[in-house]
Amino acid sequence: MAAWTAAARQASNLARLSSPKVASTPQSASLIHRRGLAGGGDHHGPPKVNFWQDPMSPSKWKEEHFVIISLTGWGVAIYGGYKFFTGGKKEKKEEKV
Repeated sequence: MAAWTAAARQASNLARLSSPKVASTPQSASLIHRRGLAGGGDHHGPPKVNFWQDPMSPSKWKEEHFVIISLTGWGVAIYGGYKFFTGGKKEKKEEKV
């Protein structure tokens, strides 16, 4: 996949170099590398880890794992509260003798 991306980028650069230039555009301006939005994420601070590698430090977890675990925790808390306050009502069956 990376090879295809590199080949496409190189073909794009060659096409840009071989196309006729406007006299007012300097050659060096057309050779500027433009990355666009290919930053690849936030690389500041300590590296993020999977939650099972360091379960007691949520600040080190990957963002996706933090969201999944937080939503699961809220779901369990809400469902548990519902079951607790409703008494887990069950149908009572009366037997006739």
